[in-house]
Amino acid sequence: MPTDSFLNQITSLELENEKLKNILRKAFPEKSGHFFTMIKLAVIVALMTVSSGGLSAGDSDGRKCLAEAMYYEARDQGWRGMLAVGIVIQNRVRDARYPETACGVVRQGKYRNGNPVKHKCQFSYYCDGKPERPGGRLPAEKEAWSKAMDLAALLTSTKVGITGLEGATHYHATWVQPPWTTGLVRRAQIGGHIFYA
Repeated sequence: MPTDSFLNQITSLELENEKLKNILRKAFPEKSGHFFTMIKLAVIVALMTVSSGGLSAGDSDGRKCLAEAMYYEARDQGWRGMLAVGIVIQNRVRDARYPETACGVVRQGKYRNGNPVKHKCQFSYYCDGKPERPGGRLPAEKEAWSKAMDLAALLTSTKVGITGLEGATHYHATWVQPPWTTGLVRRAQIGGHIFYA
């Protein structure tokens, strides 16, 4: 499905925001047909008229935290897996049980002497003992990082949802079975993650 046809679908959804269109053009070039398949299946619904609730387009730190989490948690699962992780963060920001910023959500966990305790964070990449950006450099996989940044821009400027992830605030890799899942409702599996509300 060509880009122009996709943009006509956006217009039919009353998404006339040029910024959103540019983000989507950059994040999902015509050659990547996956996004068009998702739209065709009505998996994603983006409504510019709904506030992003705690995620702000002007919050560059929050956008970087969001991109970093999507990149490190799901870069091997393509844009769909990264977006699903971002939606969980978005849902947590809106939920009074969690910090009210993307960075607060991503960095939530146990700390000792101001440092995160290894394997005691809500998002495992943040306290796995591995440096995210050695020496402040950009992540190694530039294409995946660029996609994560584009998705973070989308999430901070738009209300985005994936059917099946409504209210999802938790996820885990398919190869583990954490005990906390018993108190939650399984919502969906996307890539290598299972999502819960």
